[in-house]
Amino acid sequence: MDFIDLKTQRLRIANEVDSRIAGVLAHGAFIMGPEVAEMEGRLAAYTGADYCISVASGTEALFISLLALGVGSGDEVITTPFTFVATVETIVLAGATPVLVDIEPETYNIDWRQLEDAITPRTRAIMPVSLYGQPADMDEINEIAARHGIPVVEDGAQSFGASYKGRKSGSLSTVGCTSFFPSKPLGCYGDGGAIFTSDSELAKICRQIRVHGQEQRYIHGRIGVGGRMDTIQCAVVLAKLEIFDDEFRTRTEVAARYNAMLANAEVQLPVIRGDRNSAYAQYTVRVADRDRIQADLKEECIPTAVHYPRPLHHQPAYVDCCRYECLPNAEEAAAEVISLPMHPYLDSDQQTTIVEALCLAINQEG
Repeated sequence: MDFIDLKTQRLRIANEVDSRIAGVLAHGAFIMGPEVAEMEGRLAAYTGADYCISVASGTEALFISLLALGVGSGDEVITTPFTFVATVETIVLAGATPVLVDIEPETYNIDWRQLEDAITPRTRAIMPVSLYGQPADMDEINEIAARHGIPVVEDGAQSFGASYKGRKSGSLSTVGCTSFFPSKPLGCYGDGGAIFTSDSELAKICRQIRVHGQEQRYIHGRIGVGGRMDTIQCAVVLAKLEIFDDEFRTRTEVAARYNAMLANAEVQLPVIRGDRNSAYAQYTVRVADRDRIQADLKEECIPTAVHYPRPLHHQPAYVDCCRYECLPNAEEAAAEVISLPMHPYLDSDQQTTIVEALCLAINQEG
């Protein structure tokens, strides 16, 4: 059993992927080829943002966005402690201090009610994470940010395709970022990412930064990075876009089956707010005695993962980098969350096997 089944997806779109890649091999424009602009245009239209800037990874998307916003030494960026390390990594690399605010215990997204107290004169941005595929409370976050004149950068690495009050992830704030890492809901066959914005000046700056700050050939007006997304990876994303809406719908159906099957189990199910949906990059539940349960499932050849076992303020490299106070919800979640297999090709028989093994593990004494 696969945790994420990319092989079945590959068989489904093999002809389209092969044709797209063959086209790149034929024209030879491996960097900034025509597929790059085509993908950017289609993704911008999909999200509703005016501009899409493809970049080398989701991490580069966050980092370039922060640089474009002028975040640097002495600044602070408010974010969550319960996410992948890239979120705070990019803040530190930009020279700023991550200020960590606790999460909601139900959705695992940043608790907007705690934002106001975290804002200082040094706050330069707020970076909510749309964790596990569900957008955070963006209206409340944007309202607080606007009142203080602070831009918002959505870390939507896991939420491409998700909607919040009728708007797509990526177009919910000043800047939206996503990742095309292979395991993401929309992934390529390597690394890749994208920045979304409707601010023309910000889009221009992001484009310059991704090519070493270049304004025109060999004229570098700002500090930049080598952050371009390969043409072949853009071609893969274009092929996968053809089935993305169908896969998104199927992910939702898989999650609904899990919810029904686990309704009476001693687990906390994912909570999706009524005004939004989730891309279900992960299907994550909470259990007591997580480590034993994970080991029991492994014995039954059922793969699981923990996203994430250690909050960022307990990561060795970031203990002294972050500013925070009490973060009990993040710490409790890190000790209890477990992600079950989730992909569009997971059938009900496989889910039955997973759920039966999970329930048996839960009901066994440690």
